[in-house]
Amino acid sequence: MIGSTSKIDAFDLKILTALQNDSTLSQRDLAERVGLSQNACWRRLQRLYAIGMIRGSHSDIDLSALGLDLTVFVMIRTRHHSKEWIDSFRDHVERLPEVIDFYRIGGDWDYLIKVVTRGMSGYDAFYQKLITNFDLATVTGFFSMEAIINNRAVDLNRLR
Repeated sequence: MIGSTSKIDAFDLKILTALQNDSTLSQRDLAERVGLSQNACWRRLQRLYAIGMIRGSHSDIDLSALGLDLTVFVMIRTRHHSKEWIDSFRDHVERLPEVIDFYRIGGDWDYLIKVVTRGMSGYDAFYQKLITNFDLATVTGFFSMEAIINNRAVDLNRLR
């Protein structure tokens, strides 16, 4: 059993692992892969969705093939920490389509944003939108040259 997810067992972990690696598996293939009947697998799958353990499925798209060839990790430090400012900044960043990940973090920086765009001019356009109407103490970008590990499936076997 797993700490706060007391209703998750080895079969559930097998289902989650299989779906992390290939979310296009048919119910039949998923059931075979995890060693359950199709009905039992379906019931477990429905429960995993219902409790929020599975939040959807996604396809891994080669963004560079679409011309989105620049990934930038943007670090932000701000002087503002009120709930109102944070909510307003969150809404602003969520509206920027270049943003694919957005985190509030601890340490020397306040926020980390992962941006995917078309080249440096695309990043500059994003940057101008990001800073418009927001007093940000420091904004810096780290430009990715190569994704060595990207969207790696989590090893759920370590939770057993």
